Amino acid sequence: MNKMDFETHFGTQEWVDTLAGNPGYPRLERSPEGSLRLCYRADAQEPFPEALIEKLLDIGEGRIAAMDSFGIDVAVLSLVAPGAEHFEPALGTEVARKANDALADAMGRHPGRFRGYAALAPRDPEAAAKELERAVRELGMQGWKTHCNYVDSYLDERQYRPILAKAEELGVPVYLHPTVPRIAEFGTYGIALSGPPFGFGAETALVAMRLIMSGVFDELPGLKVVLGHYGEGLPFLLHRMDWLHDRPHAKADRGALVPLAKKPSRYLRENFMVSTSGNYLEAAFRCTRDALGIESIVLGTDYPFDDPRECLAFLEGLRLTGEEQHAVFEDNAARLGVFA
Repeated sequence: MNKMDFETHFGTQEWVDTLAGNPGYPRLERSPEGSLRLCYRADAQEPFPEALIEKLLDIGEGRIAAMDSFGIDVAVLSLVAPGAEHFEPALGTEVARKANDALADAMGRHPGRFRGYAALAPRDPEAAAKELERAVRELGMQGWKTHCNYVDSYLDERQYRPILAKAEELGVPVYLHPTVPRIAEFGTYGIALSGPPFGFGAETALVAMRLIMSGVFDELPGLKVVLGHYGEGLPFLLHRMDWLHDRPHAKADRGALVPLAKKPSRYLRENFMVSTSGNYLEAAFRCTRDALGIESIVLGTDYPFDDPRECLAFLEGLRLTGEEQHAVFEDNAARLGVFA
């Protein structure tokens, strides 16, 4: 049985240099104490040490050796947050294209070990759709990894529909990954609120619900979206999200309902899959499995931010059946067309 890691990140030296030289946000800078930080905004700064950058830049023999030590057979690599989305569109397009070329080169040097998600700069939607097609058709990428906001907008907004339509046309999934929320109130307590402990997942869940409510899956029924962290809390809300459709006094007022072909929970079950990345609470796994089914869960380790050994030890401790292990580690990836 192979193990396919759906969420593992890389960077390029150009990406690092662009962040280091960016006069605005996001940027890399040193704190007064000398430590390196990734500054998403003035009120959201994440420790980003050189040792972490070294791991991100390694998409060669060192990465392969690390995968072997963890027991990971195939890694689907994606450009680390904040990706290319938060740069000015022309610069972001250039950074994304060069990152895609670097990843394709690594995939070619290590066939069978690396797969890849394309990086895009979606604030130029036409250029982004063309780059997605190039990345998939010419470079062999397996999807598009994007982030939960684009400085001043979200993925559900109409101007980004051509990129989603291209993903459906190409038959590749979109991995919707967190970054620091654009909602100002998340910055009140710094990265502790706006980052991985809460804000990352909260805004990504918001964007997933916005995608559902926008009707994008009625327009593009074949579109598949992958969420990390067991669905950013949405499986817990699976029943609640249908409230307007289930309560007689609410559904009697047609003006309150968004005109969708199905209940919101159906789209979460049918158009979304989730990964195991960075959430090692047994109750979260069991809620997700019960709400969405084991067929909706894929392996994700969030390397190098998390230790894949912790992820795999957690999954081993769940005492999954052999059939469930095959589903999470290999079979569900094949259903997405990524593991062939």
